[in-house]
Amino acid sequence: MTTLFNPLISGFHPDPSVVRVGDEFYLATSTFEYLPGIPIHRSTDFETWELIGHVATRPGQLAVEEVPTAGGAWAPTIRHRDGVFHLVVTDAMGRGMLHFTAADAAGPWSDGDLILKADGSASLDGIDPDIAWDEDGTVYITFSGLILSGEGVGSHLGIQQVRVDLDAHRALEEPRSVWSGTGGQFPEAPHLYAVDGRWYLMIAEGGTERGHGISIARGDSPEGPFETAPQNPLVSARSTIRPVQNTGHGDLVIGPDGDWLCVLLGVRPRSMTRAFSAVGRETFVTPVRWESDGWPAIDPVLLNPRPGTRADVIFDAPLDAEWIAVRSLPTDHADLDSHPGALVLRGTGATLDDPRPVFVGRRQEHLRSAVTVGLDASAGVGGLAVRYDERFHVEIEAGNGALTGRAALAGIVKEWSTPYAGGRVELHIDSSPPAASGGFPRTSDVITLAVTAGGERRELGEVDGRFLSSETTESFTGRVIGVYAVSGEIIVDSWTTEGDDE
Repeated sequence: MTTLFNPLISGFHPDPSVVRVGDEFYLATSTFEYLPGIPIHRSTDFETWELIGHVATRPGQLAVEEVPTAGGAWAPTIRHRDGVFHLVVTDAMGRGMLHFTAADAAGPWSDGDLILKADGSASLDGIDPDIAWDEDGTVYITFSGLILSGEGVGSHLGIQQVRVDLDAHRALEEPRSVWSGTGGQFPEAPHLYAVDGRWYLMIAEGGTERGHGISIARGDSPEGPFETAPQNPLVSARSTIRPVQNTGHGDLVIGPDGDWLCVLLGVRPRSMTRAFSAVGRETFVTPVRWESDGWPAIDPVLLNPRPGTRADVIFDAPLDAEWIAVRSLPTDHADLDSHPGALVLRGTGATLDDPRPVFVGRRQEHLRSAVTVGLDASAGVGGLAVRYDERFHVEIEAGNGALTGRAALAGIVKEWSTPYAGGRVELHIDSSPPAASGGFPRTSDVITLAVTAGGERRELGEVDGRFLSSETTESFTGRVIGVYAVSGEIIVDSWTTEGDDE
């Protein structure tokens, strides 16, 4: 019997899509302004998942270099047909709606082709595309009709669909409205499935926050007309005390035991009113049952975290696939050759306030987390940071004669400082539950900034973790903890991450 861990994929991994190929499962998630883009995880048992690669690993596959915060790779759908993996995604505020292919889900993937309007003038307007084939091979792209640029920006047209010539990557018709959902805001994340002679159209509604949910309709054709299920929403945590909230944006698959499963996004908020989600939107899973009336039922999402983890990185080999960078690739910044056994970063003058900092990091995966790096900033300025975006970040910076703790929160900056004579130091960023104070906790966690120099650990400052939560930052991403350089040369010789979800 399969154990369903929740989160299924911990840390910033939203908008999951999954496909089964033989006895293997492949799962893709959104990355927004980070590269490499669109991670692919693989599993044979739905318990252990391995990050095998990314879709966007080369310049130009996604045009994230200039996209605003929250732009970039939105909501992929991964499918497999005739020995080829297909992935469709919207590069929001970037290239547009794209189709990638690969013989192996680990990559390399194609450069990505724009899915054009019927007149070939531009990419289809919309987000969250799905790709499906009917029995005669007709290709359907079904998507959420949210206009992101040009006239009418921000308008939502419901769930749209076009038949597509996949060789020319051009729509064969003008988009058709196929369903508007049940009345919740932002009908999006459509997926089409053929099950027992019927076509099912599953979508998300209510927005990706506390009103999020999944609804479904069915018809005799992939084009509809679609009948709305009487029991919608199939799943939602709205107005509940469940520890996993915002559940929605799901995809269906037959699991390893032959039972149906739904992968979907959710958050793990904390505080008195469960108001703040520190690590952002993650991937969860829950069982699905098909009822006698032919409609699916989806169970509520139960929290079942994995045991704690630890990662020790020694920089004597290329960076593994867990490392990401902002609007650039980690290899654009990471020099692993000039100082054997160390990662060298060279500053450009850009700080963490800038859209393209010299920063490489890894997702925070656990609610309780401790990251320690050893570095030498004798010849530069840089340090260790936890980042949500360029307006919300917390760091410990070494250089210019000081070790400085800094919280930059929507234009409000607080600093703590102690002298630094140069040489190797250890920098620490810890995330822990708030201490008991005789009342209800009013934050997600406490972030502690500390340094170890001369064998002595010294705490520089504490930051209320609610200011680095998805609700406060209004970010689609999550916490990413990494090393950075502002100027000169920073030499990083060790990295240790450990955490759990107590």
